[in-house]
Amino acid sequence: MNTRLTPPTKLAIQSFLAHGPVDTAAIDKFLRSHSFPLIEGRNATFVYRGPGDQVNLRHWVFGLGSSQPFTRVGNSDFWYHTLELPPQSRVEYKLEVILGGVGTWIRDPFNPNLAHDPFGANSVAHGQGYRTPNWTEHDPEARPGSMVEASLEGTPLGTQRVSIYLPARFRESRRYPLLIVHDGGDYLRYAALKTVLDNLIHRLEVAPLVAALTHPGDRIGEYPNNPSHAAFIAEHLLPFMEKRYPLYAAPAARCLMGASFGGVASLSTAWRYPGTFGRLLLQSGSFAFTDIGESKRGPVFAKVVDFVNAFREKPGRPSDKVYLSCGTYESLIYENRSLVPLLQSTGMDVKYEEARDGHNWENWRDRLRSGLSWLFPGPLWMVYE
Repeated sequence: MNTRLTPPTKLAIQSFLAHGPVDTAAIDKFLRSHSFPLIEGRNATFVYRGPGDQVNLRHWVFGLGSSQPFTRVGNSDFWYHTLELPPQSRVEYKLEVILGGVGTWIRDPFNPNLAHDPFGANSVAHGQGYRTPNWTEHDPEARPGSMVEASLEGTPLGTQRVSIYLPARFRESRRYPLLIVHDGGDYLRYAALKTVLDNLIHRLEVAPLVAALTHPGDRIGEYPNNPSHAAFIAEHLLPFMEKRYPLYAAPAARCLMGASFGGVASLSTAWRYPGTFGRLLLQSGSFAFTDIGESKRGPVFAKVVDFVNAFREKPGRPSDKVYLSCGTYESLIYENRSLVPLLQSTGMDVKYEEARDGHNWENWRDRLRSGLSWLFPGPLWMVYE
Protein backbone atom coordinates (compact mmCIF):
# COMPACT_ATOMS: atom_id res chain seq x y z
CA MET A 1 0.00 0.00 0.00
CA ASN A 2 1.36 3.39 -0.94
CA THR A 3 1.16 6.10 1.68
CA ARG A 4 1.20 9.65 0.41
CA LEU A 5 2.59 12.22 2.81
CA THR A 6 0.74 15.51 3.01
CA PRO A 7 3.17 18.29 2.16
CA PRO A 8 3.63 20.84 4.94
CA THR A 9 1.42 23.90 4.62
CA LYS A 10 3.23 27.11 3.86
CA LEU A 11 3.26 29.61 6.67
CA ALA A 12 1.49 32.88 6.01
CA ILE A 13 4.77 34.81 6.02
CA GLN A 14 6.22 32.43 3.43
CA SER A 15 3.21 32.82 1.16
CA PHE A 16 3.38 36.58 1.56
CA LEU A 17 7.05 36.76 0.62
CA ALA A 18 6.56 34.40 -2.33
CA HIS A 19 3.52 36.23 -3.70
CA GLY A 20 5.34 39.06 -5.42
CA PRO A 21 7.01 42.42 -4.84
CA VAL A 22 6.93 43.46 -1.20
CA ASP A 23 6.11 47.14 -1.14
CA THR A 24 4.54 49.42 1.43
CA ALA A 25 1.00 48.64 0.30
CA ALA A 26 1.60 44.89 0.44
CA ILE A 27 3.09 45.11 3.95
CA ASP A 28 0.17 47.24 5.13
CA LYS A 29 -2.30 44.68 3.79
CA PHE A 30 -0.46 41.75 5.38
CA LEU A 31 -0.38 43.45 8.76
CA ARG A 32 -4.09 44.32 8.57
CA SER A 33 -4.99 40.75 7.65
CA HIS A 34 -3.49 39.02 10.68
CA SER A 35 -3.08 39.22 14.44
CA PHE A 36 0.41 38.90 15.87
CA PRO A 37 2.24 36.94 16.86
CA LEU A 38 0.67 34.80 14.16
CA ILE A 39 0.11 31.28 15.52
CA GLU A 40 0.04 28.50 12.92
CA GLY A 41 0.22 25.07 14.49
CA ARG A 42 3.54 24.85 16.32
CA ASN A 43 4.87 28.05 14.76
CA ALA A 44 4.64 31.63 15.93
CA THR A 45 5.60 34.47 13.60
CA PHE A 46 6.59 37.76 15.22
CA VAL A 47 6.79 41.00 13.23
CA TYR A 48 8.23 44.46 13.69
CA ARG A 49 7.94 47.55 11.54
CA GLY A 50 10.15 50.54 12.03
CA PRO A 51 13.70 51.85 11.79
CA GLY A 52 16.51 49.63 13.01
CA ASP A 53 19.84 48.10 12.11
CA GLN A 54 18.91 44.85 13.82
CA VAL A 55 15.87 43.45 15.66
CA ASN A 56 15.96 40.54 18.12
CA LEU A 57 13.34 38.54 19.98
CA ARG A 58 14.33 38.48 23.65
CA HIS A 59 12.53 35.83 25.68
CA TRP A 60 12.75 33.85 28.91
CA VAL A 61 12.80 30.26 27.69
CA PHE A 62 15.65 28.39 29.33
CA GLY A 63 17.59 26.21 26.90
CA LEU A 64 16.72 28.32 23.86
CA GLY A 65 19.02 31.11 22.71
CA SER A 66 17.70 34.16 24.54
CA SER A 67 18.28 36.43 21.54
CA GLN A 68 16.57 35.37 18.30
CA PRO A 69 17.37 37.58 15.28
CA PHE A 70 14.60 38.91 13.04
CA THR A 71 14.95 38.95 9.25
CA ARG A 72 14.52 42.21 7.40
CA VAL A 73 12.42 42.00 4.22
CA GLY A 74 14.54 43.53 1.46
CA ASN A 75 15.38 47.15 2.19
CA SER A 76 12.04 47.80 3.85
CA ASP A 77 11.33 48.64 7.48
CA PHE A 78 9.48 45.31 7.90
CA TRP A 79 11.03 42.51 9.96
CA TYR A 80 9.87 39.03 10.98
CA HIS A 81 10.94 35.98 12.94
CA THR A 82 9.30 32.54 13.18
CA LEU A 83 9.78 30.50 16.34
CA GLU A 84 8.59 27.02 17.22
CA LEU A 85 5.96 27.35 19.95
CA PRO A 86 4.54 24.03 21.19
CA PRO A 87 0.80 23.80 22.00
CA GLN A 88 -0.36 25.23 25.33
CA SER A 89 2.80 27.33 25.62
CA ARG A 90 2.87 30.72 27.23
CA VAL A 91 5.99 32.81 26.62
CA GLU A 92 6.81 36.30 27.86
CA TYR A 93 9.12 38.37 25.69
CA LYS A 94 10.28 41.77 24.47
CA LEU A 95 11.74 43.06 21.21
CA GLU A 96 15.25 44.46 21.12
CA VAL A 97 15.66 47.15 18.45
CA ILE A 98 19.27 48.13 17.71
CA LEU A 99 19.81 51.45 15.94
CA GLY A 100 23.11 53.26 15.66
CA GLY A 101 24.74 50.80 18.03
CA VAL A 102 22.17 51.41 20.77
CA GLY A 103 19.80 48.60 21.76
CA THR A 104 16.36 49.35 23.19
CA TRP A 105 14.00 46.74 24.63
CA ILE A 106 10.35 47.41 23.85
CA ARG A 107 7.02 45.62 24.16
CA ASP A 108 5.67 44.22 20.91
CA PRO A 109 3.64 47.00 19.23
CA PHE A 110 1.54 44.43 17.34
CA ASN A 111 0.62 42.33 20.39
CA PRO A 112 -1.91 43.65 22.94
CA ASN A 113 -1.31 40.74 25.38
CA LEU A 114 0.71 41.90 28.36
CA ALA A 115 1.81 40.37 31.66
CA HIS A 116 2.87 42.55 34.57
CA ASP A 117 5.42 41.94 37.30
CA PRO A 118 7.37 44.07 39.80
CA PHE A 119 9.75 45.15 37.01
CA GLY A 120 7.11 46.36 34.55
CA ALA A 121 5.36 44.49 31.76
CA ASN A 122 6.20 41.98 29.02
CA SER A 123 4.46 40.97 25.84
CA VAL A 124 3.01 37.46 25.90
CA ALA A 125 2.77 34.86 23.13
CA HIS A 126 0.16 32.14 23.56
CA GLY A 127 0.73 28.81 21.85
CA GLN A 128 -2.11 27.00 20.15
CA GLY A 129 -4.67 25.83 22.68
CA TYR A 130 -3.64 28.11 25.56
CA ARG A 131 -6.49 30.07 27.12
CA THR A 132 -6.38 32.33 30.14
CA PRO A 133 -8.35 30.36 32.75
CA ASN A 134 -11.80 31.89 33.26
CA TRP A 135 -11.53 31.39 37.02
CA THR A 136 -8.74 34.02 37.09
CA GLU A 137 -11.10 36.70 35.79
CA HIS A 138 -13.83 38.64 37.58
CA ASP A 139 -17.04 36.68 37.94
CA PRO A 140 -20.01 38.95 38.75
CA GLU A 141 -21.82 36.00 40.33
CA ALA A 142 -19.02 35.32 42.82
CA ARG A 143 -19.51 37.14 46.10
CA PRO A 144 -16.26 38.93 46.93
CA GLY A 145 -14.29 38.29 50.05
CA SER A 146 -12.88 41.18 52.06
CA MET A 147 -9.38 42.41 52.83
CA VAL A 148 -8.21 43.56 56.26
CA GLU A 149 -4.86 45.16 57.08
CA ALA A 150 -2.91 44.34 60.25
CA SER A 151 0.46 45.20 61.73
CA LEU A 152 2.50 42.88 63.94
CA GLU A 153 5.01 44.53 66.23
CA GLY A 154 7.91 43.01 68.13
CA THR A 155 8.63 40.20 65.69
CA PRO A 156 12.19 39.01 64.95
CA LEU A 157 11.89 40.99 61.71
CA GLY A 158 10.55 44.12 63.39
CA THR A 159 7.11 45.47 62.61
CA GLN A 160 5.48 43.45 59.85
CA ARG A 161 2.49 44.36 57.72
CA VAL A 162 0.01 41.57 56.94
CA SER A 163 -2.98 41.69 54.57
CA ILE A 164 -5.76 39.31 55.55
CA TYR A 165 -8.30 37.77 53.18
CA LEU A 166 -11.66 36.78 54.64
CA PRO A 167 -13.98 34.74 52.43
CA ALA A 168 -17.47 35.87 51.49
CA ARG A 169 -20.03 34.87 54.13
CA PHE A 170 -17.28 34.83 56.75
CA ARG A 171 -18.76 33.92 60.14
CA GLU A 172 -17.22 33.96 63.62
CA SER A 173 -19.33 30.91 64.43
CA ARG A 174 -17.51 28.56 62.05
CA ARG A 175 -13.92 27.38 61.60
CA TYR A 176 -11.58 27.97 58.66
CA PRO A 177 -8.26 26.65 57.37
CA LEU A 178 -5.38 29.12 57.15
CA LEU A 179 -3.29 29.91 54.07
CA ILE A 180 -0.09 31.91 54.71
CA VAL A 181 1.17 33.48 51.48
CA HIS A 182 4.73 34.69 50.99
CA ASP A 183 4.97 37.78 48.72
CA GLY A 184 1.26 38.27 49.29
CA GLY A 185 1.17 41.72 47.72
CA ASP A 186 2.69 40.43 44.50
CA TYR A 187 0.26 37.49 44.43
CA LEU A 188 -2.57 40.03 44.69
CA ARG A 189 -1.23 42.39 42.03
CA TYR A 190 0.24 39.99 39.49
CA ALA A 191 -1.49 36.64 40.07
CA ALA A 192 -5.05 37.85 40.79
CA LEU A 193 -5.05 35.94 44.08
CA LYS A 194 -8.14 37.59 45.58
CA THR A 195 -10.16 37.06 42.40
CA VAL A 196 -8.98 33.45 42.22
CA LEU A 197 -9.97 32.78 45.83
CA ASP A 198 -13.35 34.46 45.38
CA ASN A 199 -14.08 32.40 42.27
CA LEU A 200 -12.86 29.01 43.49
CA ILE A 201 -14.67 29.32 46.81
CA HIS A 202 -17.83 30.43 44.98
CA ARG A 203 -17.57 27.43 42.66
CA LEU A 204 -17.19 25.11 45.67
CA GLU A 205 -13.81 23.92 44.38
CA VAL A 206 -11.87 25.29 47.36
CA ALA A 207 -13.04 25.31 50.97
CA PRO A 208 -13.69 28.78 52.40
CA LEU A 209 -10.40 29.81 53.98
CA VAL A 210 -8.64 32.70 55.65
CA ALA A 211 -5.39 33.88 54.05
CA ALA A 212 -2.57 35.89 55.63
CA LEU A 213 -0.53 37.68 52.98
CA THR A 214 2.96 38.79 54.00
CA HIS A 215 4.98 41.69 52.59
CA PRO A 216 8.75 41.11 52.95
CA GLY A 217 11.15 43.96 53.42
CA ASP A 218 14.23 42.10 52.15
CA ARG A 219 13.06 38.82 50.65
CA ILE A 220 16.56 37.82 49.44
CA GLY A 221 17.82 38.07 53.01
CA GLU A 222 14.70 36.86 54.82
CA TYR A 223 13.59 33.92 52.68
CA PRO A 224 16.50 31.44 52.37
CA ASN A 225 16.24 29.49 55.62
CA ASN A 226 16.43 32.54 57.85
CA PRO A 227 15.60 31.56 61.47
CA SER A 228 14.18 35.02 62.14
CA HIS A 229 11.78 34.70 59.24
CA ALA A 230 10.70 31.22 60.29
CA ALA A 231 10.13 32.44 63.85
CA PHE A 232 8.05 35.36 62.56
CA ILE A 233 5.79 32.97 60.66
CA ALA A 234 5.48 30.18 63.25
CA GLU A 235 5.79 32.04 66.56
CA HIS A 236 4.18 35.39 65.76
CA LEU A 237 1.98 35.38 62.67
CA LEU A 238 0.39 31.97 63.27
CA PRO A 239 -0.56 32.66 66.94
CA PHE A 240 -1.81 36.14 65.96
CA MET A 241 -4.10 34.68 63.29
CA GLU A 242 -5.37 31.88 65.52
CA LYS A 243 -6.17 34.32 68.32
CA ARG A 244 -7.89 36.83 66.05
CA TYR A 245 -9.87 34.51 63.74
CA PRO A 246 -11.81 31.24 64.13
CA LEU A 247 -9.29 28.84 62.62
CA TYR A 248 -8.86 25.09 62.84
CA ALA A 249 -6.02 24.53 65.31
CA ALA A 250 -4.56 21.57 63.42
CA PRO A 251 -1.57 21.18 61.07
CA ALA A 252 -3.81 19.79 58.30
CA ALA A 253 -5.61 23.14 58.22
CA ARG A 254 -2.44 25.26 57.89
CA CYS A 255 -0.68 25.86 54.58
CA LEU A 256 2.46 27.77 53.68
CA MET A 257 2.59 29.03 50.10
CA GLY A 258 5.21 30.78 47.99
CA ALA A 259 6.86 31.10 44.61
CA SER A 260 10.57 31.25 43.71
CA PHE A 261 12.41 32.34 46.90
CA GLY A 262 9.00 32.29 48.60
CA GLY A 263 8.91 28.54 47.92
CA VAL A 264 12.24 28.20 49.72
CA ALA A 265 10.89 30.22 52.65
CA SER A 266 7.79 28.02 52.86
CA LEU A 267 9.73 24.75 52.82
CA SER A 268 12.45 25.92 55.21
CA THR A 269 9.92 27.29 57.72
CA ALA A 270 8.02 23.98 57.73
CA TRP A 271 11.36 22.14 58.05
CA ARG A 272 12.32 24.23 61.08
CA TYR A 273 8.88 23.72 62.67
CA PRO A 274 7.90 20.13 61.84
CA GLY A 275 4.37 19.14 62.75
CA THR A 276 3.13 22.73 62.51
CA PHE A 277 2.17 23.19 58.86
CA GLY A 278 0.49 20.17 57.30
CA ARG A 279 0.16 21.68 53.82
CA LEU A 280 2.69 23.30 51.45
CA LEU A 281 2.11 24.95 48.08
CA LEU A 282 5.46 25.51 46.36
CA GLN A 283 5.65 27.19 42.94
CA SER A 284 8.88 27.27 40.92
CA GLY A 285 10.88 27.02 44.12
CA SER A 286 14.46 28.27 43.84
CA PHE A 287 15.72 24.96 45.21
CA ALA A 288 19.32 25.25 44.04
CA PHE A 289 21.69 22.57 45.35
CA THR A 290 25.02 20.93 44.58
CA ASP A 291 26.02 17.29 44.40
CA ILE A 292 29.67 18.16 43.91
CA GLY A 293 31.62 21.39 43.67
CA GLU A 294 30.13 24.87 43.97
CA SER A 295 26.85 26.22 42.65
CA LYS A 296 27.01 28.24 39.43
CA ARG A 297 24.03 30.40 40.38
CA GLY A 298 26.03 33.08 42.17
CA PRO A 299 26.20 34.56 45.67
CA VAL A 300 22.47 35.39 45.89
CA PHE A 301 21.78 31.65 46.00
CA ALA A 302 24.53 30.76 48.49
CA LYS A 303 22.20 30.45 51.51
CA VAL A 304 19.62 28.64 49.41
CA VAL A 305 22.21 26.06 48.35
CA ASP A 306 23.28 25.57 51.98
CA PHE A 307 19.67 24.98 53.01
CA VAL A 308 18.69 22.65 50.16
CA ASN A 309 21.88 20.62 50.60
CA ALA A 310 21.09 20.25 54.31
CA PHE A 311 17.47 19.41 53.56
CA ARG A 312 18.43 16.75 51.04
CA GLU A 313 20.75 15.23 53.64
CA LYS A 314 18.11 15.15 56.41
CA PRO A 315 14.66 16.07 55.07
CA GLY A 316 12.71 14.81 58.06
CA ARG A 317 8.97 15.23 57.48
CA PRO A 318 8.25 18.96 57.37
CA SER A 319 4.64 18.56 56.20
CA ASP A 320 2.04 15.97 55.24
CA LYS A 321 0.79 17.11 51.85
CA VAL A 322 2.81 19.09 49.29
CA TYR A 323 1.84 20.58 45.93
CA LEU A 324 4.67 21.63 43.61
CA SER A 325 4.56 23.24 40.20
CA CYS A 326 7.21 24.48 37.79
CA GLY A 327 7.44 25.67 34.20
CA THR A 328 9.31 23.55 31.69
CA TYR A 329 10.81 26.75 30.26
CA GLU A 330 12.45 27.63 33.60
CA SER A 331 16.07 27.12 34.54
CA LEU A 332 14.80 25.67 37.84
CA ILE A 333 12.96 22.76 36.24
CA TYR A 334 15.79 20.32 37.05
CA GLU A 335 15.87 21.27 40.74
CA ASN A 336 12.09 21.02 41.12
CA ARG A 337 11.91 17.64 39.38
CA SER A 338 14.73 16.39 41.59
CA LEU A 339 12.91 17.41 44.74
CA VAL A 340 9.80 15.31 44.04
CA PRO A 341 11.19 11.82 44.80
CA LEU A 342 12.96 13.17 47.88
CA LEU A 343 9.71 14.55 49.27
CA GLN A 344 7.91 11.31 48.43
CA SER A 345 10.58 9.30 50.25
CA THR A 346 9.63 11.01 53.52
CA GLY A 347 6.07 9.66 53.30
CA MET A 348 4.55 13.02 52.39
CA ASP A 349 1.71 13.04 49.86
CA VAL A 350 3.09 14.90 46.83
CA LYS A 351 1.42 16.28 43.71
CA TYR A 352 3.70 17.73 41.04
CA GLU A 353 2.69 19.56 37.86
CA GLU A 354 4.54 21.17 34.98
CA ALA A 355 3.41 23.65 32.35
CA ARG A 356 4.93 25.11 29.19
CA ASP A 357 5.62 28.43 30.83
CA GLY A 358 8.44 30.37 32.46
CA HIS A 359 9.36 31.83 35.83
CA ASN A 360 6.58 34.39 36.11
CA TRP A 361 3.45 35.36 38.01
CA GLU A 362 0.89 34.27 35.45
CA ASN A 363 2.40 30.78 35.37
CA TRP A 364 1.91 30.67 39.13
CA ARG A 365 -1.60 32.14 38.80
CA ASP A 366 -2.60 29.44 36.31
CA ARG A 367 -1.62 26.65 38.72
CA LEU A 368 -3.54 27.98 41.75
CA ARG A 369 -6.75 26.12 41.02
CA SER A 370 -4.99 22.78 40.84
CA GLY A 371 -2.91 23.41 43.96
CA LEU A 372 -5.52 24.95 46.24
CA SER A 373 -8.33 22.54 45.31
CA TRP A 374 -6.04 19.60 46.05
CA LEU A 375 -4.80 20.95 49.37
CA PHE A 376 -8.13 22.40 50.57
CA PRO A 377 -10.86 20.76 48.47
CA GLY A 378 -14.28 22.37 48.59
CA PRO A 379 -17.67 20.63 48.63
CA LEU A 380 -17.42 20.02 44.88
CA TRP A 381 -14.59 17.55 45.58
CA MET A 382 -15.22 16.48 49.17
CA VAL A 383 -16.41 17.78 52.49
CA TYR A 384 -13.56 19.46 54.41
CA GLU A 385 -13.00 17.73 57.71
